[in-house]
Amino acid sequence: RKLEKYNIARFPLPCKGRIPNFVGSGIAAKKVTSLKLWKKAKVVLANPDYAQKKIRELALIDNKTLIMASPRLKYGYFLLNPKKCKNKENFATTIKGAFILGENITKLPKVDLVISGSVAVDLKGNRLGKGGGYGDREIKKARQLNKGITVITTVHDMQVVKKVPTEKHDEKVDIIVTPTKIIYVQKFN
Repeated sequence: RKLEKYNIARFPLPCKGRIPNFVGSGIAAKKVTSLKLWKKAKVVLANPDYAQKKIRELALIDNKTLIMASPRLKYGYFLLNPKKCKNKENFATTIKGAFILGENITKLPKVDLVISGSVAVDLKGNRLGKGGGYGDREIKKARQLNKGITVITTVHDMQVVKKVPTEKHDEKVDIIVTPTKIIYVQKFN
């Protein structure tokens, strides 16, 4: 509500029931691409929400294989080959585009980096998703396949809060990237 109240939320609206898109999501995405972890990654797993669309595009533009989760993991994952998506990155990184240009896979392959959306996140790396635990399942599976994997969330500065309520199945993020800063948490501290 706060993002909508202060006119920070962006399409799709309303925010309720989804990972909110926000003013500056593209700036946050560009900040991610400045990280050494990003430069070294060859395979990136990302959520399908609109707030992370730009980072998905940049993954393909930077010649990374993109694994995009289907909404609510209903159809598993889509593997997007950057060569097949050349000059179609904008479309390929939409849900419809992933269905058309991506290869549907049911098993998650080993990935080098996870990009996750959040409704809110705290400085300990606790994240609040939209409910249902889908983001947590994606992160957990990626960590099972690659123990040292880094999880990054891109959010607006207003989404970084004092404390996020947690449950035992919740997965933490390692890096929080906002339009104005990069915050290292967990294994970096």
